[in-house]
Amino acid sequence: MTKTQDFTKIMQDMMAAFPVDTKAVEEAYKTSTEMGEKLSKVALEAADKSAEISSKWTKDTIARLSDVSAAKTEVADYGKAMTDFASASAETATENMAAFAEVAKKVQMETVELMLASGKDFSEDASAAVKKATEEVTKATKAATSKAAAK
Repeated sequence: MTKTQDFTKIMQDMMAAFPVDTKAVEEAYKTSTEMGEKLSKVALEAADKSAEISSKWTKDTIARLSDVSAAKTEVADYGKAMTDFASASAETATENMAAFAEVAKKVQMETVELMLASGKDFSEDASAAVKKATEEVTKATKAATSKAAAK
C-alpha cells in the first residue's frame, strides 16, 4: 500500500519561512498617525477660526442691542432703533455666513489635498510591501517545495 504524504511538515516549514515585514507595519502606522495629525490640525484651525467669527458676531450683536435698549425721547425712535438693528443684523449675518463658508471651503480643500497625498503614499507603501512579500513568499515556497521533494 502506498503511504499518503503528510503535508503537516511542509506547511510548518512554509509558515516558518513566511516573511513578516514589521518595517512595513511600522511605516503604515507612522503614515497613519501623520495623516491623523494633519487632519487634526485642519480641524482645529477651522474650529479656532469659527470661534473667532462667532465671538465677533456675538460682540457686534450685543453692541447693537445696547443701542436698541437705550432710552429714547420719542416713541418713533424705538421703531427706528429696531429697524436699524434688524438691517444691521441681516447684513452682519450675511457677512458671517460668508466667512463660515470660506472656513468650510478651506477645510474641504485641505482635506481633499491630504487625502490625495496620503492615498498616493499608502498606495506606494502597499505596492512596495506586496512586491517584497511576494518575492519572499515565492522564495519560501520554492525552499519548502524543494525540501519536500528531497525527502
